[in-house]
Amino acid sequence: MLLKAGWDPDADGLFGAPPVTVFIGADAHSSLFSSLQLIGFGYRRVTTIGADEQGRMRPDDLESAMAEAGGPKIVIAQAGQINTGDFDPFGEITTIAKAHGAWVHVDGAFGLWAQASPRYRHLSAGVEAADSWATDGHKWLQTPYDCGFAIVRDRAIHERAMTQWSSYLPAIGQGDRVPSALVPELSRRARGVPVYAMLKALGRKGVAELVERHCRLARLFADLLGAEPGIHIRNNVVLNQVIVSFGEGAESADITKAVIARVQKDGVMFAAGAEWCGGWVMRLSVMSGATQEADIEISAAAIIAAWRAVQS
Repeated sequence: MLLKAGWDPDADGLFGAPPVTVFIGADAHSSLFSSLQLIGFGYRRVTTIGADEQGRMRPDDLESAMAEAGGPKIVIAQAGQINTGDFDPFGEITTIAKAHGAWVHVDGAFGLWAQASPRYRHLSAGVEAADSWATDGHKWLQTPYDCGFAIVRDRAIHERAMTQWSSYLPAIGQGDRVPSALVPELSRRARGVPVYAMLKALGRKGVAELVERHCRLARLFADLLGAEPGIHIRNNVVLNQVIVSFGEGAESADITKAVIARVQKDGVMFAAGAEWCGGWVMRLSVMSGATQEADIEISAAAIIAAWRAVQS
């Protein structure tokens, strides 16, 4: 975006560069702010766009905010909100962003894998119009930690930002893929090996079945918990995420924390919590390749038992 504005950030850095306006949803993941900090943009220098009750960016708010901003622009959207699992409306967002000449990046840490399933692909409709995606292998693909993917439409721009040069390194443009031209470092372990192994073992059909099974199990989890009086499912279970609160009114946050603590103490399964919409929820993410229906039933029973114990 700065190159388009006539500034070379690779050669001249960000000192004196035209300001880049970053538009980000109100319920964006904290890692995005960390990333902005690392690249020198700063985590406070963003324009926050309103989100609905499921954490989805509001296109009308984005349109209004972009109309007021000048200069280079970047929009960051989400595929799979960290708590609800829901998706920003990419079709509308990319149309608005492109009309303002903006780059669109998609944080798809786990949600982008919905693209692998014909049954859930509709959730990310329009995401193909974005300029870059990021997703993780260590979540739904079951690979080790730190297997991440950066998928960029413009290879030349990506290589320009990443390339290191020295006389002993392979030259770009000779027909071979030069790994050091695509990543920030010259030395890294071969993260592609476990990724290849998992994709080879599962195949396209296997990845789709994994996604669909986990989404089905998340729905079962929500149904089992929601049938218990006093347990409230706080999201539309569209993917593999379920968020739950316990009790009523102002005391719900403290009660929910108490239930989480009891579940952890009982040791049947592990669940953690998060702040959501001014309250507190238990977060349940169905993502392990080993998880089956019986595991969900056992886990739901353990949560219900903890809830009943807290009430007594």
